[in-house]
Amino acid sequence: MAGLVQDCFSIGSTVECTTCYNANIEGEVLAFDQQTKMLILKCPSASNSTKLNDVYIVNLAMCSDVQVKKEACKSPEPPLSLNLQRLSTRARNQVEQKRCQLSALAAGVSPEGQNLFMAIARTITQVTWSGPNIVVFKDVTITPPYKVDNVNGPPDRQLSYVKKIVEKHSDDQAGITKSTSADIAAN
Repeated sequence: MAGLVQDCFSIGSTVECTTCYNANIEGEVLAFDQQTKMLILKCPSASNSTKLNDVYIVNLAMCSDVQVKKEACKSPEPPLSLNLQRLSTRARNQVEQKRCQLSALAAGVSPEGQNLFMAIARTITQVTWSGPNIVVFKDVTITPPYKVDNVNGPPDRQLSYVKKIVEKHSDDQAGITKSTSADIAAN
């Protein structure tokens, strides 16, 4: 690399490379790997579209000349850090939620039952399927058609709490149905 100005390129700098095929590539540095001498450049689109860019990955070992046309004036913002534990927990919860939905489908549960199950699962983690029945806290069972009258279990605080959730879910669903019907009637 005859004209290599430096061993490292700042992100945002403008660089021009002449390849071993005598092609000139000029663009903004997106990334540079010093170990492999690979440079990623963002260039204006060959289709002359202002919304698009061409991206080149250039092996500097295969370039006859490299020049920095304009050095980046400000340092790039540090990359965002990811909370891997939080992402892992979120992925695990999503997988568990999908498993619950699949078990409901396998049991032939109605959409109303599936919706109620998901509503309960948002506030109570101890909710499972037993065939078409929803089991909450291992003691409270909700049978089809999944109304307040179908909630059974030992008379205690858990039973009344689950009944309140079912009642609220039923009221919410009725409100959605009313507003949808009113929208259809208005049109």
